[in-house]
Amino acid sequence: MRPDVHVATEYGALKRVAMRYAGDFTRPLAGPGIHPVLARQQATSTWAPFDPATVRAQQDQLIALLRERGTDVVLLPDAPGCSVQHYPRDIAFAVDHVLFRARLNSEHRQAEAGALADPTIGVQPVDLAHGTIEGGDVLLPDTATVLVGLSEETSPDGAAALQEALARHGIDREVDPVPFAAGGIVHLDDHLAVVAPGTALIHREVFTADQNRWFDAHFDHLVPVTDLEALAVQVNVLAVAPTTVVVAAGSDRIAAALTALGLEVLAVDYSEVTRIPGSLRCTTLPLLRT
Repeated sequence: MRPDVHVATEYGALKRVAMRYAGDFTRPLAGPGIHPVLARQQATSTWAPFDPATVRAQQDQLIALLRERGTDVVLLPDAPGCSVQHYPRDIAFAVDHVLFRARLNSEHRQAEAGALADPTIGVQPVDLAHGTIEGGDVLLPDTATVLVGLSEETSPDGAAALQEALARHGIDREVDPVPFAAGGIVHLDDHLAVVAPGTALIHREVFTADQNRWFDAHFDHLVPVTDLEALAVQVNVLAVAPTTVVVAAGSDRIAAALTALGLEVLAVDYSEVTRIPGSLRCTTLPLLRT
């Protein structure tokens, strides 16, 4: 029997995770018909077509590393025509013992969620009642809080729907919506990453002054990242244990800062993956952390 879903924090030991290989890049990034949300996002993030074979090869490096560390990697079926199908992070998210189905704001991504019915996951996701919310905006900094970024893809109504659903399922957590200081933000996890107990990477410039004060009050160690590091999606790291973090190769300053805090830092070449704004965390949907 497969283990139940359970994810209490962003940094618990990763025992089971869902991933999906990249498909072809099919989405237009320019022209008169470009979606206004994508146009705003291109002002804050780098978007460029990727080579699918190279992305899949880089994913294989991460999959091998995870399996060597004892993580069961579940590979989801293709979602044909979806240029970012290799970001299953966004289609669902686990909070404690419940897997919630995201309410995707992007119409072109709707087909990706069909993988949640795949028997390899082994769990029926719970639906939310209203609003929009994507997994990249949902972070678990501790066992009492759920941070929900109010990005271009997630609405205040979606955050409220999650709070209601948590109560219905007996999960005693407070949803804290996280506003941004400007539009065009793709997801929260491109600007904030909880990497260990009380420790996070943060791109302070995109958050309001009040939100930065909240972070200061709730984290023991905040490692600031620069605008250029955030543009390169170097914030989007993956914690695989309370003392171990996987970063993208080339994130040398961030890796050094995390090492100085006593964390084990592992590097994987994800340079082709990050040609659109996502990286290690975006390509992983944690199902079980201990």
